[in-house]
Amino acid sequence: MSSAAAAATATNDKPPMQICKGINGLEKIVLRDVRGSSVEMYFYGAHVTSWKNEHGEELLFVSSKAIFKPPKPIRGGIPICFPQFSNLGPLEAHGFARTRFWSIDPSPPPFPVSSSNKTYVDLILKPTEEDMKIWPHSFEFRLRVTLGPAGDLMLTSRIRNTNSDGKPFSFTFAYHTYFSVSDISEVRVEGLETLDYLDNLQNRQRFTEQGDAITFESEVDKIYLSTPTKIAILDHEKKRTFVIRKDGLPDAVVWNPWDKKAKAMVDFGDEEYKHMLCIEAAAIEKPITLKPGEEWKGRQELSAVPSSYCSGQLDPRRVLLGS
Repeated sequence: MSSAAAAATATNDKPPMQICKGINGLEKIVLRDVRGSSVEMYFYGAHVTSWKNEHGEELLFVSSKAIFKPPKPIRGGIPICFPQFSNLGPLEAHGFARTRFWSIDPSPPPFPVSSSNKTYVDLILKPTEEDMKIWPHSFEFRLRVTLGPAGDLMLTSRIRNTNSDGKPFSFTFAYHTYFSVSDISEVRVEGLETLDYLDNLQNRQRFTEQGDAITFESEVDKIYLSTPTKIAILDHEKKRTFVIRKDGLPDAVVWNPWDKKAKAMVDFGDEEYKHMLCIEAAAIEKPITLKPGEEWKGRQELSAVPSSYCSGQLDPRRVLLGS
């Protein structure tokens, strides 16, 4: 072992994956990288509730009033919306995957050989008899959560139709990621300019975004359509840029409840809207349809990088056009 590796081992002797008790005794998984970054996720909902960089700074927002008690969903982190986004269908809002207990996948898909220097865990969800009553389709939902060597966080979902009756099924999907930001009024989003969106505050009417970066001064709840594979969130105060890369997820939801909605939510602090922003990689406008035996794959990769300055302004082009 090299001296550098030995030092890393000495300073980080905790295992790369650990299962332990979390809030209210709910079991959680902790992933750690030797450089100090970490991820925490609960078996309940396969819900990522923490993503910290190598300096121990929390990058995700979880409400101080979040309720870690089934069957309530957890407010913040990365809820998984499946098989229904929001109220676009007969099921409970955002579907049931986020309020079910997942398990370790005993036969996960193979991992790319080139990615052996990553820490990861594989979870699986299959429907119960109760689930089949409300959504009568057999499926296997495999989720791989990966912590990369640079502290990037990747979620890869594989959903397979295992119906034995020959019937296809359709679903909508989102990674409902809550990012932690210093001040919502100092944040801007790059990569969604000039795109069409459905405005959830105006009965999902279709509009076209203007040519400027998106900034925030009131409640926002929009579904952007046919979005690029890379979106950036620029946090001026923290001099930090989040980069979202996505595959298989053509839409992107942008949400901040602002003050009135915040006060109306029991599991959300009145002023917490100032410190969070949801950018959700999603497949909503065109539901995914799978025939028996078919599998869909949707992936998002999150990274946090220091923002570069150009004439006193953040330079998002370098982030979006770069690697």
